[in-house]
Amino acid sequence: MQRDLHLCFIDYSKAFDKVRHTELFRMLEKLDIDGKDMRAIRNLYWDQTASVRIEGEHSDFKPIKRGVRQGYVMSPDLFNLYSEIILRNLDGTSGLKINGENVNNLRYADDTVLIAESGKQLQKLLDTVVFESKRMGLSLNVKKTECMVISKKSSNPKCNLISKGEKIKQVIKFKYLGCLITSDGRCTSEIS
Repeated sequence: MQRDLHLCFIDYSKAFDKVRHTELFRMLEKLDIDGKDMRAIRNLYWDQTASVRIEGEHSDFKPIKRGVRQGYVMSPDLFNLYSEIILRNLDGTSGLKINGENVNNLRYADDTVLIAESGKQLQKLLDTVVFESKRMGLSLNVKKTECMVISKKSSNPKCNLISKGEKIKQVIKFKYLGCLITSDGRCTSEIS
């Protein structure tokens, strides 16, 4: 690695609970999802209602207009498609060039990492994600969102990210999708 790599590991507050069904269906239609698959997904979420039982008494049924089902096999994919609306609006020039392609984020379900070559680029990406996420009903959990600079320098460069007026915590290691990422760019701590 010849230059520093700036990362921001996004944590959304109650991500799966906040997915708006109308926006999700709009995104699925935009992506031209097969009619049979679209009907199956719509049937999962169409006309859902819920009531609460307190001390044996049921409340009135209320419509459920948000959320993808926790633990359901398709929920991570549905959240990926939902977050596509947010991440499509990232600046195409920020990020890391890999084989001529610009890569500024990696994600699986609600596990998202932003990637940039500078702190300034990363701040711009984060600001865009925060703005677009809010538009889609999602909110960053600033206390659990973390940043890292991967560098070969002996002194680790500072990551000065700010979101919602709060400084994002800088870490020297982070477990992302089961892989340990360290600020020195090595993976020796995972190999035993």
